Amino acid sequence: MKLQRNNRLRASVLGALVVSGALVLTACGSDDNTTKDNGSGAAKPSAAALGDVKCDDAKGQLLASGSSAQKNAVDLWVKNYMAACSGVEVNYKSISSGEGIVAFNQGTVGFAGSDSPLKPAQVEDSKKVCTGGQGINLPMVGGPIAIGFNVAGVDKLTLDAPTIAAIFNDKIKKWDDEAIKKLNPGVTLPSTAIQAFHRSDDSGTTENFTKYLKTAAPDAWSYEPAKKWAAPGGQAAGSSSDVAAQVKAADGAIGYFELSYASSQSIKTVDVNTGAAAPVKATGENASKAIAAAKVVGTGADLSLKLDYATKAEGAYPIVLVTYEIVCDKGNKPATLKTVQSFLNYTASDAGQKLLTDNGYAPIPAEINTKVREVIKSLA
Repeated sequence: MKLQRNNRLRASVLGALVVSGALVLTACGSDDNTTKDNGSGAAKPSAAALGDVKCDDAKGQLLASGSSAQKNAVDLWVKNYMAACSGVEVNYKSISSGEGIVAFNQGTVGFAGSDSPLKPAQVEDSKKVCTGGQGINLPMVGGPIAIGFNVAGVDKLTLDAPTIAAIFNDKIKKWDDEAIKKLNPGVTLPSTAIQAFHRSDDSGTTENFTKYLKTAAPDAWSYEPAKKWAAPGGQAAGSSSDVAAQVKAADGAIGYFELSYASSQSIKTVDVNTGAAAPVKATGENASKAIAAAKVVGTGADLSLKLDYATKAEGAYPIVLVTYEIVCDKGNKPATLKTVQSFLNYTASDAGQKLLTDNGYAPIPAEINTKVREVIKSLA
């Protein structure tokens, strides 16, 4: 969530089925979301995981693509939804937020996933495919962007925003740098060279990570937040899963990716010193504390949010993202509209959002999610 950015979207890629047969998800809760089918022995979603799925008039195939940050959540949603709604096939291609938006504005997908809301120019482009309407942002998945590290002999690491910025800005080059040592008294840090990994593609994860750096450490990070990595140095990898794999493999490595990738690969994560009483761990619960303070800044049916990346609230993990499902408010294709509404109704349902809590993500705050459900019903 490869190693090279693909600027052309091919229909064959968009049509690929990305429903993983073996979902690797963070186990943050004890609920078992599957039951055994006594007839075949195969796992099937439990009633609690499905909730009250309304298939309505959903039918046929629904193509979607975009954010790799929400891949693990979408994989599980798709699996459960398709088990409940026979005759419906939902194909979500995990590529990147930027490519997902391109696909949406080309009219090749029913919805797109993006870790940052549409820019004004992208909204304008969307009017070409949303007949009589435009693309809107529906917040659906929240969660922490973890900073994973692999340093031999170091099991616990605390960093603050200026130090994180200096590491990813190629200013701090060794793990025993005085700035890192000061934040980690009692920890023996080696002189190993730092290998900082970043995304090579247009990534909403990168945009949210650099929004944090720009907001919380403006003196150390001079680059404007963007989907494309701008700082010098470091090494590039094509997706969140690729960055995580590189960090896992290389001694001295550090990189940023969604918590579910750190958990699935047993990668240690940085505790962030925000100025609160204690450093904050990257957990879904701590991310929720930060997301709960978000403000809706979109207008009309658009529900884009403004996050506080500089929060010092106790226990609030500041490096967070919200993934939006991008749809047309009006002008959705008649052939897929009912399926889009039915599927998104499930993802925004109590059962769908609870799966986020159980699997390393953070649910959208209830007062915002209520608005999301109302907008889904109004899609035309």
